[in-house]
Amino acid sequence: METGTAQPAQPARPAEPGQSAAEPVWTGLPRGLLRMRRLLLVVWLVPLAAAVGVLLWIFTEPAWAAFAAVPLAFVAWGWPMLGRNWRSWRYAERSDDLLISRGVLWREETIVPYGRMQLVEVTSGPVERHFGLASVQLHTAAAATDARIPGLIPEEAERLRDRLTELGEARSAGL
Repeated sequence: METGTAQPAQPARPAEPGQSAAEPVWTGLPRGLLRMRRLLLVVWLVPLAAAVGVLLWIFTEPAWAAFAAVPLAFVAWGWPMLGRNWRSWRYAERSDDLLISRGVLWREETIVPYGRMQLVEVTSGPVERHFGLASVQLHTAAAATDARIPGLIPEEAERLRDRLTELGEARSAGL
């Protein structure tokens, strides 16, 4: 599986005095998610630019057709931004919880304890299926802590779902 910010699998370091656990091993998202998002950017904005250009050319003076470049500017700006966003997504499985980290300007890290998980879903829409991707959605009792990992390879999404469900059942047994 080709991933973006995946750290190579490293043996867990022993906890230093004052630390409770070893550094998590982060896994990035597959590159297919970036390809899908960039294709959607182009598929939506390039025809929009063409339509705007043609309509402005027909109904106004030809000089106004230059405004068709605005959607193309969004493509040029969005292309590298999608890459930065894709690189920011990562997740790590620890012994008691799942970490999900994302965000470029505003970094957001979600920690979902296995014992608090109520439902783990694997979803895949038509575009995701075309690119061979699936998303894992985690539901907890508190709606604010629901988490999602987009763009995983279906086999990894199913493996993660099964593992999280198993760990969730084992951890919640004492509640």
